[in-house]
Amino acid sequence: MTQPKASQKTSPQIPPKVTGLAHLFAAARYSLGGFQRLIAEAAARQELAIGGAAIILLWVLGAPGMQIGAFSILFLLLLAIEALNTAIEVLTDLVSPEWSQQAKHAKDLGSLAVALLIGANTACFAIILLSLLN
Repeated sequence: MTQPKASQKTSPQIPPKVTGLAHLFAAARYSLGGFQRLIAEAAARQELAIGGAAIILLWVLGAPGMQIGAFSILFLLLLAIEALNTAIEVLTDLVSPEWSQQAKHAKDLGSLAVALLIGANTACFAIILLSLLN
């Protein structure tokens, strides 16, 4: 059997499917891998820093737990949408490495989803701050 040349790519082996408790641990590893990929994105790191600081500020200012909880849920949703946006970008670059209008639309729509949720987070944070000032 001959070895593939350095210029030839070999396909990675598809891992066997796991079930039961092993699947739970595998899913946790996949999620951790996704989080590691997500924080490689500057936008996600910025959102994580600002959102984390906002939660701490709400706690320091004495916001009720329900308000902090609601903001935290909205913030986690922002990170989830950022992860989906990153996945869209990765897949778009894979299937359309050259520029195309459809690829641009896909990336723009993912970016819009993130921007809308940033707006929702900002509005929620402002509403909570205003309620604390009254």
